[in-house]
Parts: sequence; C-alpha cells; structure tokens
Amino acid sequence: MEASAYGQVSPVAPSWLNKGDNAWQMIASILVATQSMPGLVILYASIVKKKWAVNSAFMALYAFAAVLLCWVLLCYRMAFGDELLPFWGKGAPALGQKYLIAQARIPESTHTHEDGTRETVEPFYPMATLVYFQFTFAAITLILLAGSVLGRMNIKAWMAFVPLWLIFSYTVGAFSLWGGGFLYHWGVIDYSGGYVIHLSSGIAGLTAAYWVGPRLKSDRERFPPNNVLLMLAGAGLLWMGWSGFNGGAPYAANIDASMAMLNTNVCAATSLLVWTSLDAVCFGKPSVIGAVQGMMTGLVCITPGAGLVQSWAAIVMGILSGSIPWVSMMILHKKFALLQKVDDTLGVFHTHAVAGLLGGLLTGLLAEPELCDLILQVNTRGAFYGGNGGLQLLKQMVAALFVIGWNIVSTTLILLFIRLFIPLRMPEEQLAIGDDAVHGEEAYALWGDGEKYDPSKHGRITSLFGEETPKSPHVSGARGVTINL
Repeated sequence: MEASAYGQVSPVAPSWLNKGDNAWQMIASILVATQSMPGLVILYASIVKKKWAVNSAFMALYAFAAVLLCWVLLCYRMAFGDELLPFWGKGAPALGQKYLIAQARIPESTHTHEDGTRETVEPFYPMATLVYFQFTFAAITLILLAGSVLGRMNIKAWMAFVPLWLIFSYTVGAFSLWGGGFLYHWGVIDYSGGYVIHLSSGIAGLTAAYWVGPRLKSDRERFPPNNVLLMLAGAGLLWMGWSGFNGGAPYAANIDASMAMLNTNVCAATSLLVWTSLDAVCFGKPSVIGAVQGMMTGLVCITPGAGLVQSWAAIVMGILSGSIPWVSMMILHKKFALLQKVDDTLGVFHTHAVAGLLGGLLTGLLAEPELCDLILQVNTRGAFYGGNGGLQLLKQMVAALFVIGWNIVSTTLILLFIRLFIPLRMPEEQLAIGDDAVHGEEAYALWGDGEKYDPSKHGRITSLFGEETPKSPHVSGARGVTINL
C-alpha cells in the first residue's frame, strides 16, 4: 500500500503497482485504439469508391464495438487465461471486480529456467489495464481483415463473422504465441503481432475474399479513392498509433519500449521511401497511395521484432518491406491466377500477410541476443548471430505455417456456417447502388440541404470525388492493376 497525503494507506495504490508502467500502458492502449477509431475508419471511408464510404467505415466501427463486448464476456481469457488445450485457453468473463483490480498476470506464461527458478509474466499494474490493452489488438485485427472484403460483403454476414472469427481464430493465435501456449513455450518470437495480427488478418482476409466473391466488375476495374487527403489523415493516425502498438508490447515503460518505438518509426520511414522510389522509377510518378502502402508494410514488418533488433537492422527490414511486398503486389499478383481471381479489395494479403511473414522470418534472422535478454524469458538470438539462431529461424517458419493453416481452415468453416443462414455477398441491386441501398445513408450531400444526387435532375458528374479514370498504378483499372491497397 502507499501512504496518502494525510499519512493513511491508500487502497488504490497497492505495493505492486508501478504508476509509470500503468500510465504508459493505458496511453499505449489509447494509441492502439486510435489506430482503429478513428484511424482505420477514416482510412477505409476515404480510400474506397464514394458509393462505399459509409459501408466501409461502418464495418470498422461495428467490429470495434463487437470485439470489445465479446472480449470481456469470453475471449480475453481464451487468449490469456488458463489452458484448455495447448493452443487455446478456457473462456470465461473478465468482468469481476476482484479479477480486474488484482495484479495483471498471464497464468500459462510460467517458465522454468535452467537454475530451477520459475518466472511468470506479471506486469506491475491491474488486470483491467491488460484486458483493455489486449482488446485493442484484437479489434484492429478484425478491422484489418475487413479491408479484404470491402465493397460487397453482406453487412449482416459481417456482423455474424466478427464474433465467430474472434472466438475460433484470433484467440487461438494469441494464446499459442502470447498467452502461454505451445508456440510461446517453444520459443517462437512474435514481439507485437507480426503473426498473431498481421499474418492472420492477411491470410484470413484472402480466404474470406474467396468465399464472399468479388465486387461488381465495374468496381474492380475502377475503384478510385474518394478523398486522398482524408485517406492520409487516417494513415497518419495509423502510423502515430503504432508507437503504442509496439511500444506497449513489453508491458512496461522500460528501455525495450524505447527501442521498439524508435525501430518502428525508422523501419516505416525507410519502407515508405523505398516503395515510393520504386513507383517513381517503374511508373514515372510517385504515388501517394503507394506511399501509404509502403508505410504500412514497414510498420507490419518491424512488428514481430521491434524491440529485439538493432536500429541498423530496422533499416534493412524497411528496405526489404518496401520492396518485396511491392514486387508481390505490383508484379507477382498479375502472374498468379488465384490472386487475380480473388478480389482482395485493399490488398491486405500483400500489405499484411506478406509483410508480416517477412517480418517474422527476419526477426528469426536479426534478433540481437542482448536485446532479447531484456525481455524474453529464454536465451534467444537470430541466425545472424550464430549459436542457436538457426533453430530460431526454423521455429519462426513452423509458427508461420501453423498460423496460415489455422486461419485458412477456421475462416473457411466460419463462412460456410454463416452461409447456411445469411448470404455472404450483397444482392446485385445493392452492389450497383452502394451505401444508400445498404444503409439509407450517403457520405456526401452534393446538392442543397442534403438533397441526394439525381443524374436526371443534376446532370452527370464525371470528376467530383475522383470518379474519373485514375492515373495511379495502385488504383483499380490503371495499368492493369486490380487492387488499390
């Protein structure tokens, strides 16, 4: 307990509470939550065609709220509670007062060292802080996944999909890698979600896009962003929020958090510049949408090793994350029939699955031993540093295969189940109209006091809100590219 100003013991500050750690963890939680609300809500509303602005924003808004309720009712303890299976925790509510004000603890994280001592992850703040912090990661994973099915998924099917995928897919990856599951104890590294969040959302997004089906042919061929400047505002919130994303991963305001924040921004900046340079060289013009893509792949790539690699390695990872996903999106995508067939609206497979896998493997290569000792419970090093580093790289590969396989199977089964009751794809008439047909609302009032646009009354608009044929190589219909992010 801590003495108050009047010399009495204050029950709100028990002896185990570190106010600095608690304050930083709550700030980090707010930063990560801001990535989704309003970051991705704004980004999605702006980067899609005008007629899908409301629907895209609403999918993100709904997911944020639905995940939070499911998280405290059941899913937090499936991901970070007592073991049910080697890859799954026992579901239970995280709502009780005694549970939430007790010291944070991940029960299955206990590790026995070579000298016989046992250590469990126990941050110096209450369980309530940890529950909310981890919720923000779960929420953004579903919202990132939504990027693959924008512009045609039945909103009712999405409303059913969010809780089911959270329960049967996200919690499995989180428990296995973070909550004391089999991959955690095997020593696989996923510092802040390269596999749990990005590889899983990218693979699940591609799988969902396959089962939901494509957008209308006209939307696939021409899908320009309706507001590029607002899109940049959403992207900026995403980038700035990532400091909490990776800086909060050590569960403390320590020196490893500082390394993670610096490396995160260094890698993102490098990746953005590399992607932009490739656009300028190959297409003659630097693309703003391309710059956002490069920023995203850099942030994703550094995530699994943010606090475990040296800053020169963060630059190397940025160079690779700005080039390899660029090649997969701009070149290889057009050469693979499956990728051409599956309509991944925002290219989540490239920006998250490819970049997340790349980051996980590079972490197995470049994780620095001294930095690993700051936070990991077992002696770990990347293959670049010799010793058992080769084994670490192998572990990273095996974990990636598990995450990929589980997400393909679980996402498929969930969508096939939902399809028994709700069509996965909107009816053709809704697809043709967009937001007004689905929600009875439109993003922009073009005439007078909210009067809806009527072509027979107001004439045809060919340039307002970017409806003209796009010039960027990253936008649908330009230079044969079929995706825009």
